Amino acid sequence: MKKRAYMDEHASAGVDAALPAIETWPNQYDNEYEIEIVNPEFTSVCPKTGLPDHGTLTLRYTPDKHCLELKSLKMYWLEYRNLGIFQENIVNKFLQDVVRYADPVRATVIGDFTPRGGIATVITARYERKARGRRR
Repeated sequence: MKKRAYMDEHASAGVDAALPAIETWPNQYDNEYEIEIVNPEFTSVCPKTGLPDHGTLTLRYTPDKHCLELKSLKMYWLEYRNLGIFQENIVNKFLQDVVRYADPVRATVIGDFTPRGGIATVITARYERKARGRRR
């Protein structure tokens, strides 16, 4: 029996998925500070096998003019529950969306996924705004 190979459509699955907007609210402080948001119950689906993936997503970001609104972030994350997408794509797509909606000074997303078949995966993606500094 020949195993089905990974195809380009597996690799790009979910990358262009339309997800709910992440709302923001105005940052009230000029000083630089960091916000950490942890989702210990993140779930998605493997685009090849259809099996569920579980893990912890951690976002650390330094806000500029906007902070992420948590309820809309929760609704955004829930859309991944039935989405076929690789773990690497989850982390990078989430980081891109954080940058798109909040335009932070810097942000890091860490996906620490539950072991499957004895293999654990931790993926880290980082963004740092170019030298233009904070906008006020």
